[in-house]
Amino acid sequence: MQERNGSQQFVISPEQEPAKKLKFAKNSGFQTELRRRVDKLFQSSDLRERDCSQMYMKTAILLFSLIGLYTALVFFAQTWWQVVPLCIALGVITAGIGFSIQHDGAHHAYSNIAWVNKLMSMSLDLIGGSSYIWHWKHDVLHHTYTNIAGYDMDLEVGIFGRLSPSHARLTFHRWQHYYLWLLYGLLAIKWHFYDDFYCLITGKIGDRTYPRPTKGNLAIFFGGKLTFFALAFAIPLLFHSVWEVLASYTLVAVTLGIVLSVVFQLAHVVEEANFPLPVQEVNVIENDWAIHQIETTVNFSRNNPFVTWLIGGLNFQVEHHLFPNICHVNYPEISKVVEQTCLEFGVRYNYHNSFWAGCISHFHWLRRMGSI
Repeated sequence: MQERNGSQQFVISPEQEPAKKLKFAKNSGFQTELRRRVDKLFQSSDLRERDCSQMYMKTAILLFSLIGLYTALVFFAQTWWQVVPLCIALGVITAGIGFSIQHDGAHHAYSNIAWVNKLMSMSLDLIGGSSYIWHWKHDVLHHTYTNIAGYDMDLEVGIFGRLSPSHARLTFHRWQHYYLWLLYGLLAIKWHFYDDFYCLITGKIGDRTYPRPTKGNLAIFFGGKLTFFALAFAIPLLFHSVWEVLASYTLVAVTLGIVLSVVFQLAHVVEEANFPLPVQEVNVIENDWAIHQIETTVNFSRNNPFVTWLIGGLNFQVEHHLFPNICHVNYPEISKVVEQTCLEFGVRYNYHNSFWAGCISHFHWLRRMGSI
């Protein structure tokens, strides 16, 4: 993807293009008009696309909360009724750091200064992931080819679930609307111990090759892993027994995995989202890129400021996919422009009024995919 003057130009360079070439229909005029209106919003208001004071304040709150919870858990908690709520809170705050600080940094939405964005994106390495591999999996594959089976690696969960009509259905998928919610809790554990290392060794994300990290990025990868494992295991083991450390890690990681998974699934794997396939003869998606993003994505809880704050504005997932390089604190205002423009152009704008409505829709979709 290329950026020009702070606006996202949705062009995939040859080295980023997956092995199977896929294109979108030509710009229908909707994307151009939408971009014009959003630019006008910033020009006619006090809003800033990046370097927002609210974001810097939020970063301080999240990081100090992480430090405080970690300190209390490792150095002061003595009983299970102290440990359990601290672990759950630590899992939620860790997810919040990923949703807000890391996510905006990785999308160059945190600051106009490149090294600041890089530093913020590296917060993912602090909490156990690889910012480099995540960039290719999320920024490139997911954001470009949203909900297209075989291209969007976030849809691929192996044999464990069928998320798209294009996936093969296995007999046990008939129960996936029950058991997948439990498996979501394993996401972070799998991520910490397997996914990043597998991608590094094989040079692939799913069946897609990506440029292997070299020098600085490789140092960040291993430095981040060592830092995370020291924080998660080495330091706590100096003060607590092995089983206490493992139990606490598991509770934090399961909480983190569930929160991360559910927020993603509510945005894309629900009844209202499209799962398009390219026209085989020409390998082209029928909609242009912007309309494709809107019709494969669903907002939720738009009127809940607490949810918006905690999950980094990703309940405004439509706006995030259209303008990923704009700081998420602006999404509520941008959404008004997007929804009005969609209405005028006849584009379907998807949303659920609440978090629970999204959960129900996800449940129904999983049940449908497991039964037909």
